[in-house]
Amino acid sequence: MCVFGDTVEISVMEGDSVTLNSSLTGIKDDDQIQWRFGYKYTLIAEINVTADRFTVYDDVLDGRFRDRLKLDNQTGYLTITDITTEHAGEYKVFNKHVNIYFALALYVEISVMEGDSVTLNSSLTEIKDDDQIQWRFGTERTLIAEINKLFNRFTVYDDVLDGRFRDRLKLDNQTGSLTITNITTEHDGDYKLQIASRIISLKSFRVSVSDSVHCCGPTEAVIRLVLSALVGVATVIILVYDIRSRRAERDRAHIHTSEI
Repeated sequence: MCVFGDTVEISVMEGDSVTLNSSLTGIKDDDQIQWRFGYKYTLIAEINVTADRFTVYDDVLDGRFRDRLKLDNQTGYLTITDITTEHAGEYKVFNKHVNIYFALALYVEISVMEGDSVTLNSSLTEIKDDDQIQWRFGTERTLIAEINKLFNRFTVYDDVLDGRFRDRLKLDNQTGSLTITNITTEHDGDYKLQIASRIISLKSFRVSVSDSVHCCGPTEAVIRLVLSALVGVATVIILVYDIRSRRAERDRAHIHTSEI
């Protein structure tokens, strides 16, 4: 978890649970706390201590939160269980004491060999007419590709970062997924998919690039080491046998010559 500007960013794996921290140590007698989601700030949970009401609205937004929301009655924390791409986006908690934004992103780990291609899947089936999508890379969040469907603009910025992405980026015009071709260790790092107009992370990728020299895991490395040792031992045995055979042949030749 990290804080970016006034927003707390959280990355989780699909299927995991996450607890959003209201920063309250306790709920006061007159507290009214609301949790909202998305760019329309749909109310998904609230606490009204005066009315003794602790409510989750898990049937809103076509039921995407159904049976997934849990409110902590002591702190006001909100837990979301069994997370999917539908739950990625911006959350807000507020009352008269706090006003906090959370950007919840799905986290995906990808391992790829140097020279291969990798596609970062947006999980979108189609891009809507008003969608603005951005792909960013690295700790500096450098913009490397974006889509503005309203203006029918699909752009890759492959000359940024000293041109490390030059001629390597491809955007899918239907889904917004990003493909990186002929990948190198320079492309190792974090990629984020964001909605540009709201700066909300939808998905986060950690791409690990391995070169051919360091492609092996610990187990495979041990196996290769053992095999190399066995080959070495076999080579020595053959060499010793060859030397002894040649020496025996010379000795027999010498004895034969002496008898003559």
